[in-house]
Amino acid sequence: MNTTLKGFACLLALFSCFYSNAHNPIIQTKHTADPAPLAYNDTVFLYTSHDEDNAERFVMQNWMLYTSTDMVNWTDRGIIAGVSEPYKTFKWADGHSAWAPQCVARNGKFYLYCPTIYQGKMAIGVAVSNSPYGPFVDELGKPLIYRSNPGDYDPTVFVDDDGQAYIYWGGNGPCYYAKLKEDMISLAGDIQVASIDFTGTPPEASYTEGPWLWKKNKHYYLAWASRCCPEGIGYAMSDSPTGPWRCKGTIMDPDQRSSGNHPGIVDFKGNSYVFGFNYAITKQTLAKHYERRSICVEKMTYNADGTIQKLPWWSTTGVKQIGALDPYKQNEAETMAYSEGVKTDKLPVWERDDIWNRGKKLGDIMFVTSIHNGDYIEVQGVDFSKGCSSVDLRVASLYGGKIEIRLDKKDGPVVGIADVATSGEGDVWKTITAKVKSIKGVHDLYFVFKGEKDLLNFDWWQFK
Repeated sequence: MNTTLKGFACLLALFSCFYSNAHNPIIQTKHTADPAPLAYNDTVFLYTSHDEDNAERFVMQNWMLYTSTDMVNWTDRGIIAGVSEPYKTFKWADGHSAWAPQCVARNGKFYLYCPTIYQGKMAIGVAVSNSPYGPFVDELGKPLIYRSNPGDYDPTVFVDDDGQAYIYWGGNGPCYYAKLKEDMISLAGDIQVASIDFTGTPPEASYTEGPWLWKKNKHYYLAWASRCCPEGIGYAMSDSPTGPWRCKGTIMDPDQRSSGNHPGIVDFKGNSYVFGFNYAITKQTLAKHYERRSICVEKMTYNADGTIQKLPWWSTTGVKQIGALDPYKQNEAETMAYSEGVKTDKLPVWERDDIWNRGKKLGDIMFVTSIHNGDYIEVQGVDFSKGCSSVDLRVASLYGGKIEIRLDKKDGPVVGIADVATSGEGDVWKTITAKVKSIKGVHDLYFVFKGEKDLLNFDWWQFK
């Protein structure tokens, strides 16, 4: 290839405009399970349970929140409730089991329904907040549901058009339901067993646990984790939020690649999505099965009669991006479509950037940490329509290092290099600036980290 053609190819790389495929699983920095999406304003709030990094069986001590406005780049919002210190939302909880949650909005408040252990048995609590981000407070001071029934877990809550709220739950047995009072923290009647007709449906559609209740186009839907084990996602339809329900088969069949599954379903910006989980992140490094799960998402399609088109197993590409990300505003480093190697954490921020005299605590910040040589963060679909000349990055480092800014692939064209050593000595947060080549169009953006030791912590970035 001659010099002119090489130059033209480089221009195409820098000025291309495209949206590439997303990734499944959608979260790589932690092990997440039991997805509970809530579409509120222009954002999907994804509440999750959290498998500890060293879990062999189910070790879950807190609930987490991730948000997205484009279904591809997800921002880690940290722990929003828990059953063990320092995040013990439910003081009555035994402190070692934080199972599948769901959050619903009503009258300007947000209600987080959480199954956990009380006096050695499963129970369901509810915590309340004025914001979908929390903090969530246990206003009851006791479980909402506690019957010494081992199946009292996995709640799903739905508010119908007439204002009546319903709660469904149950695992390894029947599916239960009850009405909720308008306060959303007390039952409005007796607990019932849901009537689900499985006549003519395959055994892989049978109910196991993890119900999810919703309504679309005058049809009521109840989905669940089906036929353990492995689990798929079965579903039923009804003309009433209390049934009777008629099973319609599966949204996704069970698959030997995952012992479990758990549906969370939401409509967002004109599309329908189903969330669940697999074990793909764990299997990258471990041959033995451990309960360290990772959330996935696929687009879901309804037929004309309201039934749902069956999906194959969770893809590796996931869903398409909705819109583009703005690089000219301050973007959190923990907003990412994919990553390798890094983790996220939350620490206090102080009045002064003085390691010897920091003053009073101003709050907490989330940031990317545990960064080593060769790790990277991908941010998908970044719109550089205004061009750019530099990028600001907020970092803290003991050892220094470099951040290579690349386009479209982790080994794609380098458009800038940030020298983190210029942040100074110590682990104090500093804002550094790196020059970058002019970029046009929509690109996937990669921050690739280079150095010899534990490199740095990364708070946010912003192009100029």
